[in-house]
Amino acid sequence: MEFGEYVVGRRPALMRFATVLTCQAWLAEDIVSDVLGRAFERWDRISAMAEPHAYVRRMVVNEYLSWRRRLARTTPRAEIEPDSASVGDGADERARRDALIGRLARLPRRQRAAVVLRFYAGLTDAEIAVELGCRVTTVRSQISRALATLRLDLAANPHTYQETR
Repeated sequence: MEFGEYVVGRRPALMRFATVLTCQAWLAEDIVSDVLGRAFERWDRISAMAEPHAYVRRMVVNEYLSWRRRLARTTPRAEIEPDSASVGDGADERARRDALIGRLARLPRRQRAAVVLRFYAGLTDAEIAVELGCRVTTVRSQISRALATLRLDLAANPHTYQETR
């Protein structure tokens, strides 16, 4: 597969994955752009692998985990006035998604990465362990701690996420 074909076919999925992982669209764009730039330089080797997408996804995770120092220096902060226009269809869904992303953003980075790889990317414990470079038991404990934290947060702030059935 040519690099251009890969980018056209997989970039949207990488962007969604990175957005869920970082909880910030601008940071996801930066990470995916940086990773694809590095992948282009090594594409001959990457494309020969059995699972090139898994390798590039791991590059995204590694880049995200290494952004801590840079992120602290570059995170924009501003007060934004709420839009007074009426909200159309899908507002409840967006509010629930934003509440969930806000909760994910408060998790430690490795826990967030493990939860996103499990529940968003659908990877197994063994696959997550390979992605994060740790043992399977570490993955299980990271996910368990993250879910416990999310449950406590939900119990403490039930009004920020109300499920509609």
